[in-house]
Amino acid sequence: MLDLALWTSMALVVAALLLNVYRLTVGPDMPDRILALDTMYVNSIALIVLMGLWLNTKTYFESALLIAMLGFISTVAVCKYLLRGDIIE
Repeated sequence: MLDLALWTSMALVVAALLLNVYRLTVGPDMPDRILALDTMYVNSIALIVLMGLWLNTKTYFESALLIAMLGFISTVAVCKYLLRGDIIE
């Protein structure tokens, strides 16, 4: 039963990632693309955690934490660039 739930949730997260890629490429303006990229980080973290549960290893959880930190920093940097035109000021 757990395998079925993991496969179903992985399929739904992959579908969400595909929809995010669509919004990233077609998005009407830059804030929509930034939100799509941020949502892709969250969905990739969810997919990595699900893979860690499926394979029963702890390494995937550490990589999910690393991607979460990098995703936060890059989102802040892109938003600062859009608002000010410069990242470090």
